[in-house]
Amino acid sequence: MTMLSPYNLLRLLLLGAGLGWGLTVIGAVLPWEFAVEHLQKFGGSGPIPDDKMLNYWLRMASGAFGIIGLLFLLAAKNPQKYANIIPILGFASVFEGIILLFYGIMFDLRFFPFVVDLSIAFVPGIGILMFKNSIHQSVNSTTNELAD
Repeated sequence: MTMLSPYNLLRLLLLGAGLGWGLTVIGAVLPWEFAVEHLQKFGGSGPIPDDKMLNYWLRMASGAFGIIGLLFLLAAKNPQKYANIIPILGFASVFEGIILLFYGIMFDLRFFPFVVDLSIAFVPGIGILMFKNSIHQSVNSTTNELAD
């Protein structure tokens, strides 16, 4: 059994974060009624009114989260090219996790989906920060192999 290298673990974490953030782009095209039904299933505690501004904010947030997911996916595809933003993505993910943790506790949210959101923020964020230097090690080891 082969273990994943730190570099490949970094790519896997970036991919996971990209999918976690990026899949929310679906909310930009869902019919409002479908979105409301699923928001209720994912922990909504009361009726959600058919409000044009809420509908707009759902689309705005979905688009923004999708763009963030795209950044993670680009970094996963080519970590050397995006090495400068990878630590920023890691810190941003951890910061988002802190915000979610604070308000989740403050609002006494149910375990699900709260723990999923925390996991999508903290696991990749902390992992990315742990393995961010593997990009340079991977480049250095490739350069050394080519020189030999």
